Amino acid sequence: MNRPTRTAMNRTAVLTLLLASLPAAAAPADILQTLGLLPPSGSAAKATGGALPTPGAAAAVPPGLALPGQSALGGQAAAVPMNTPTPPQQYDYTANLASDVFGANLFTGSFTREGATQFNPDYAVAVGDNIQVRFWGAFDYDAPLTVDPQGNIFVPHVGPVRVLGVRNQDLQGLVEAAVRRTYRANVYSYASLAAAQPVRVFVGGFVNRPGLYSGTSMDSLLSYLDQAGGIDLLRGSFLSVQVKRGSGTRATLNLYDFILDGRLPLIQLASGDVIFVAPKQKSVQVVGLVANAKRFEFAGDGISLAELARLAKPQASATHVRVTRNTGTTLNVDYYPLAEARSVHVHSGDSVEYTADKKTGTITVRVEGEHLSPQEYVVPYGTRLGALMAKIRYTDRADTKNLQLFRPSVAARQQEQLNITLKHLETSVLTARSGTAEEAQLRTEEAALMLQWIDRAKSIQPSGQVLLSRGDHLDQFLLESGDVLRVPTLDNLVMVSGEVMFPNTVAIAADKGIGDYVASAGGYSQKADTSRIIIAHRDGSFENTEDTDGWFSSPEIHPGDEIMVLPAVDPKYRQLFKEVATMLYQMGLGARVFLK
Repeated sequence: MNRPTRTAMNRTAVLTLLLASLPAAAAPADILQTLGLLPPSGSAAKATGGALPTPGAAAAVPPGLALPGQSALGGQAAAVPMNTPTPPQQYDYTANLASDVFGANLFTGSFTREGATQFNPDYAVAVGDNIQVRFWGAFDYDAPLTVDPQGNIFVPHVGPVRVLGVRNQDLQGLVEAAVRRTYRANVYSYASLAAAQPVRVFVGGFVNRPGLYSGTSMDSLLSYLDQAGGIDLLRGSFLSVQVKRGSGTRATLNLYDFILDGRLPLIQLASGDVIFVAPKQKSVQVVGLVANAKRFEFAGDGISLAELARLAKPQASATHVRVTRNTGTTLNVDYYPLAEARSVHVHSGDSVEYTADKKTGTITVRVEGEHLSPQEYVVPYGTRLGALMAKIRYTDRADTKNLQLFRPSVAARQQEQLNITLKHLETSVLTARSGTAEEAQLRTEEAALMLQWIDRAKSIQPSGQVLLSRGDHLDQFLLESGDVLRVPTLDNLVMVSGEVMFPNTVAIAADKGIGDYVASAGGYSQKADTSRIIIAHRDGSFENTEDTDGWFSSPEIHPGDEIMVLPAVDPKYRQLFKEVATMLYQMGLGARVFLK
């Protein structure tokens, strides 16, 4: 071999070592130019007519040297495609989250994202594990040692130490004893597990994605099940998950123990182990007043309601259980008190519902306003208004003739009626017909405004006031739980609201009529309907001036009344006038609110 050839080979070897030691982001062409193996950028541009070599194009390199992505055979180099590993396909866990099967939400990808963080004390050292060994004192040493196929680690100046199958908590003592046989004094040692052996485990049976999955020998069984998409909710069993090695079964796990009690055996897996999910066993559905309204799996012919209650966790308010028996050709329903249902057995396909079958014993009624008595009263169910009024001590300013009663059930009925009317009005707006294109355009704009008004009206909350003043034998009026009895203040004031210029509260005067009170509030606004004025009395009754024959027969104004001036409906809404007017009137009676 001549000298120039040997020199070229030496330079090639040096350059190869330099390229291997540099970061991957470094540009090989710049390095070759620096070392003189390629012409400078200017020369290269001049030789190619001003065009620089492009990545992947052939370049003059010494024989035996290849740039990244090129052939090392010399001549015209061919680009080599980069093999970028694709991440594993992620399973869609939506079905697990939405399922009513007890334990389905256990597999949502959480176990696959996080691996084991530490070794447990009973972890048995396996072939391929890394053990960090440290010496200090007269001899310093610190390096990881891998367990070889014979189950040993080779410790410098000590020799092979067999650690296969040694528990993690015994590893330090074993290595220290071996070091003491060589170093009698002044050398101290420490050994700990650094990394577990990578393993590949088969996951089979009734799982969503059976296959071979990678992990470490210290990863939990749940991690491998999670990688497989979890247990098939229609066919797989949560009560029988087996770990097999060869022809034997190492363990059988009940995942209900982990979900309910947090008990999960730590099973050390090895390459080739099989996690097998057995077929689903029998099941029963539980609904109603329980913490776990799910479908539960059980073994055997049936399950007692006592055991089912341990799984479903009935709420404290539950008193009875309804069992719908779906087995056989006849549908039967049984109903038991909880105290008598513990020994009752249910079978596969049955449905169990926990209910609250209670009778009302006492109710609460609140008293507000001008009185000196307690504000909250607990009275027996069936108590009447007269018995409650006898317990109240009124103040001197109390208006006892206009007591107000507000009831939640009445407010709910008022809200329901308001929603029905709004729905009817919305339907009328959207289904109105037009004769011409111009009329259709006008109706579209009007409908948009009307729908906005309807949306605002839906937010109104009715007061639920009960009219008491015109009833006979009020002392026999039955109370309901949640009733609020309000004692108003006798203040001789009249409120004017609605479509007036300045809504205000005015002192009552015997010689004043509706027009005088409206004038005190600045008069009617431009949107006011002067023929429809509602007088809301304190006791919950209403009077409408439209029902009177003339001005002089207008309703009498009493202290505490509210004069509400309704807005006028635009004449363009001829077809909707009746619905809008009805709506405004209902809002006035139910909540004393008018939308402008």
